[in-house]
Amino acid sequence: MAVSSPDGAPLDATLPDVTLDAPDGTAHRLHDLAGDGPTLVAFVCNHCPYVQHVEVLLGELATAFAARGVTTVGVVSNDLVTYPQDGPDGIREQAARAGWTFPVLLDRDHALAHALGAVCTPDLFLFDADGRLAHRGGLDTSTPGNGEPLTGADLRTALDAVLTGAPVPDGLAPSLGCGIKWAEGHEPA
Repeated sequence: MAVSSPDGAPLDATLPDVTLDAPDGTAHRLHDLAGDGPTLVAFVCNHCPYVQHVEVLLGELATAFAARGVTTVGVVSNDLVTYPQDGPDGIREQAARAGWTFPVLLDRDHALAHALGAVCTPDLFLFDADGRLAHRGGLDTSTPGNGEPLTGADLRTALDAVLTGAPVPDGLAPSLGCGIKWAEGHEPA
């Protein structure tokens, strides 16, 4: 069942200071990865058809906007016991298939998902250069099977606004995708 990000997601929240593991087990502090410019945190997973629908374009946008100072970090918050295809091997496979050059980290205890209120995959959180949440949403209104073209127009609009210091316009597409697969006892309250 598709889940959408809530209307009026809390903007101006601070980029959480968490440490998460890469698929190879190396620990990475999110603040260290973020750098000096805007940061896009993308909740993703290997098995979700909504993520598969956008994964190549997400990689292309991440690469294009990296040249303009935007850091992208992928995060997998699904329960890896129940969904092992979203684990280290699956994520390495997905990154290769989609052309992702950005790091993808495992949020095994759902700490980052809870801190940001992430609900689905993909769920995109764009922080400005000061580490403040400026936008939450999707790439555009295209979903698997709805026939709308996948353009990334809404994410591009948000990225361009943040890079110029302008407010992100209202009315951009919310995130829509598969609900995050919470480990037992870690479901949101």
